[in-house]
Amino acid sequence: MADSEKSSGKLKWLVIALLFVMAMVITGMGAYLFLGKNSTGAEQAAAFAPIEAPTPLFVKIAPFTVNLTGDDAAASRLLYLGLSLRVGDATTQTLLTDRMPQIRSRLLMLLSGKSAQELTSPEGKAKLAEDIKALFDKPLSEPQPTLALQEVLFTEFIVQ
Repeated sequence: MADSEKSSGKLKWLVIALLFVMAMVITGMGAYLFLGKNSTGAEQAAAFAPIEAPTPLFVKIAPFTVNLTGDDAAASRLLYLGLSLRVGDATTQTLLTDRMPQIRSRLLMLLSGKSAQELTSPEGKAKLAEDIKALFDKPLSEPQPTLALQEVLFTEFIVQ
């Protein structure tokens, strides 16, 4: 009988040790899952956080007045135009600001060849914006870095 008491005592301690190990494993798994969910939640919150757009850079070109071409010389038409150029980087912004006299000269040459009839329609204004953007395909200086010109924006546009 002493053997059976010793066996049952050892078995009892073995069961207690086994239960203790199982409790530790379950606790560890619970902690892993709980902490894993929190970090996943933080990652999801970061993924859905609003992304701030970079501040756009603009180069303002002061308004100017241009004589437009036309059939009747007595009834000359004028264009009063102000515009801004949206650029992609500070290098382009600095280069365009430094070369403003060249830019204004190119714009005056382009605009003086236009007629009032061309510029009064929405399609004509869109075409003019494309033509102005194309002016910057020709380098302003040698060597010139690639210009990051994104958009031509009309701030003032009066045909008289």
